[in-house]
Amino acid sequence: MSAGQGSTGNVIAAICSLFIPGLGQLVQGRILWALFWFVLGGLGYAITFVLSLGFLPFGGMLVAILSCIHAAVYKGR
Repeated sequence: MSAGQGSTGNVIAAICSLFIPGLGQLVQGRILWALFWFVLGGLGYAITFVLSLGFLPFGGMLVAILSCIHAAVYKGR
């Protein structure tokens, strides 16, 4: 789908990953990376939710930003 770093496909994938970690990688066709980021995002939200007693579940958002960057810099095959 993507023609390289900065292509329209990568921008769309990065925006998707910002909302749901791993969705951008799934849009790009990278199923294992999508599963990895989705699980890591869930763990991030869960761990920081428990540690902050539900007030600041920021861990998942940090994972979403990292997933977004990972989708944006994908070069393709």
